[in-house]
Amino acid sequence: MSDGDFVIGGIFSFHDYMNSEQNTYTRIPLPPQCSGSMDFRELHFARAMEFTIKEINNSTDLLPGITLGYQIYDSCAAVPMAVKVAFQFANGMERFFNDRTLCPEFPPASVTALIGDSNSTPALHMARLLGLFGIPQVSHFATCACLSDKHQFPSFLRTVPSDHHQAAALAKMVKYFGWTWIGAVRSDSDYGNNGMASFLKAAQEEGICVEYSEAFYRTDPRSKIERVANVIRRSTARVIVAFMASGEMEVLLEELVKNPPRPLQWIGSETRIIKTDFLRFNMCAGAIGFGVPISVIPGLREFLLDLSPAQALKSPLLTEFWESSFSCSLRGSSEIFRECDGREDIRALQNPYTDTSHLRITNMVYKATYAIAHAIHGVICNDTQCDKSIQFAPWQILDQLKRVTFTTNNGYRVTFDSNGDPEAVYELINWQFQKDGALDFVTVGLYDSSKPKGQELGISRTISWVGEQAEVPVSVCSEICPPGTRKAVQKGRPVCCYDCIPCAEGEISNRTDSLNCMQCPPEFWPNAKRDSCLPKPVEFLSWDDGLSIILTAFSVAGSFIALCVAAVFYRYRTSPLVRANNSELSFLLLFSLTLCFLCSLTFIGRPSEWSCMLRHTAFGITFVLCISCVLGKTIVVLMAFRATLPGSNVMKWFGPPQQRLSVLAFTLIQVIICVLWLTTSPPFPFKNLKHYKERIILECGLGSAIGFWAVLGYIGFLAFFCFALAFLARKLPDTFNEAMFITFSMLIFCAVWVTFIPAYVSSPGKFTVAVEIFAILASSFGLIICIFAPKCFIIMFRPELNTKKYLMGKVTSKSL
Repeated sequence: MSDGDFVIGGIFSFHDYMNSEQNTYTRIPLPPQCSGSMDFRELHFARAMEFTIKEINNSTDLLPGITLGYQIYDSCAAVPMAVKVAFQFANGMERFFNDRTLCPEFPPASVTALIGDSNSTPALHMARLLGLFGIPQVSHFATCACLSDKHQFPSFLRTVPSDHHQAAALAKMVKYFGWTWIGAVRSDSDYGNNGMASFLKAAQEEGICVEYSEAFYRTDPRSKIERVANVIRRSTARVIVAFMASGEMEVLLEELVKNPPRPLQWIGSETRIIKTDFLRFNMCAGAIGFGVPISVIPGLREFLLDLSPAQALKSPLLTEFWESSFSCSLRGSSEIFRECDGREDIRALQNPYTDTSHLRITNMVYKATYAIAHAIHGVICNDTQCDKSIQFAPWQILDQLKRVTFTTNNGYRVTFDSNGDPEAVYELINWQFQKDGALDFVTVGLYDSSKPKGQELGISRTISWVGEQAEVPVSVCSEICPPGTRKAVQKGRPVCCYDCIPCAEGEISNRTDSLNCMQCPPEFWPNAKRDSCLPKPVEFLSWDDGLSIILTAFSVAGSFIALCVAAVFYRYRTSPLVRANNSELSFLLLFSLTLCFLCSLTFIGRPSEWSCMLRHTAFGITFVLCISCVLGKTIVVLMAFRATLPGSNVMKWFGPPQQRLSVLAFTLIQVIICVLWLTTSPPFPFKNLKHYKERIILECGLGSAIGFWAVLGYIGFLAFFCFALAFLARKLPDTFNEAMFITFSMLIFCAVWVTFIPAYVSSPGKFTVAVEIFAILASSFGLIICIFAPKCFIIMFRPELNTKKYLMGKVTSKSL
């Protein structure tokens, strides 16, 4: 802020966000506050305004003897803050009536005129308010064509061309390169909606077809932005016109980078085509668009760099810039930044504030400031001198502004038409890779609206197209639909346009421009191009599959371990430990475990009628035999303990004959279940065509689901019954307590098969079989390890414990 004889206001979007909070106690809204990181480019514009005012104050030709001051505010790129600042510029809104008339009068404005805002939407709402008071507003970057309406915005002018001219220029350029099929995206704001409406109208006049037109705002839900990105990815147009503010453009590009679409020829409005921040997106290489001409402002760079910590402390904005740029605090150390030590070098910075290599919009600020100065000069000055005591109304400055015509010190002509717009002159800008591999702006042509029709656009140098192509990319309404696609008329689209729709899954077309696609037979599937049907690959758990080899190795290893344990038990069959643990049931259990390990092999290989019946029945019977043996051993342990009680003769009721009979009876029940299953509705091989569309799963159908779950249920019943009995024997003396190991083995067995059920139901294809084999092997290993490993350890490594005295509890292991 700087005082002067006349004050010029400035409003810039230094921040992108605004916080609106309420008082905790009164619930009254607090004044809005700007937040977020600072936009250094906007600070660059504000400092350019300050530089221009300083240059005018030092001039002897323009406003001699008059000093201009300035007031600069932050709009936060938000309408509420912009309106608040507009009220401050208007210096009070309280109207009153004098005694002689009924005409309202207002206090004088606090500024003579103002510059801003950079964004169309805040500028539009400010213009509607300031127009009521006739306060001139000259924008350097608000391009919305709606602002040319002098009925709504009588005091609004601008030094940047209207989007009406830019839209016409973009349409002519698209037509010039022969693109008749394009996509369009825009900001869902006054700038984007009005600019795109002007473009679509001009495009229609040029005979250009638009495939889609999407709009969003940067604060919209992520799902909406993703939807817009997906529309772009799926589009057939190779050319996309973006009428977007920089905030929305950045959001869209960041979303597209996650899953880049095919190479697109981007056409950008001046908001994004000249912003250096977007050069990091290589997917936009080859983009073209119009921007205001590049310029040189002598002395500006030196002014921007002539900034010391002491000067920065005088302004909150400059303080924030200094602290953000150097990550230090000018106001003492803080939790975030260290204290600045004075060694910070602003000349070493490389950011939008210090960049003067692409002065485009900066020149619009320069021209706007000079335009206001010339208008003030026209009101208070004559040929020789200026009188700062002259009283004038804001409308007088506005009237002078509409009539100013001059050339700036750097050689640019400034004038306004009846709508407050300047002459439309654009440079055609192309994003090209440089020798160092970096993207940069290259001017390749010029558009001048003042030239005769058809001669407005001129190309001055070679354009680098998308993908660094030498030829202009082709983007037409419709091309020949190749095999694998069909033609579909687009509803609501130009009649000259139709889509080449890829054939749906399972369908093909084997000729060009096919109207319909043909369904492949059930056991066939289209190739990648969908122009022919190929037999579906058949999938099953084959012997040469890596997973099969691993499972087979574990199965054989388990069988070998069971045989080795049986050999050890046979070798030491006369030892007390083997005899005390019911050697007959132990050998039968080892035999059944060997069968359990081997039965898993029946699940591997191409399913056939016999293998499907064998795998389920063999699995069911061998596991019941195994659990029956374990159950018999558990009952023997319980009976043996009770037999030690005085007067007990319980062992005669469960001697070896009864043990064999119980194992036979339990197993016979499972045999009967399997026979009923096989005779009523046995398992059978079938081709599963529903689980995967593109391949066939060859598997064994259950036949009768009741039979399958009856087999599993019976195994589960026996396992639970065995676990319950073993659990009851948990307090028996250690030397008798084989039930402890049986409890652990049954716990593992039950856990494996409980988790098997959801895994079996949810596993796809060949993995269903793999899950079943894994459950068989895991439960079998659990049984053999928990029951036989402790005994084998004592037999092989602790023979001193393999004595009758130890087993009878007369000698403890500690005494040994």
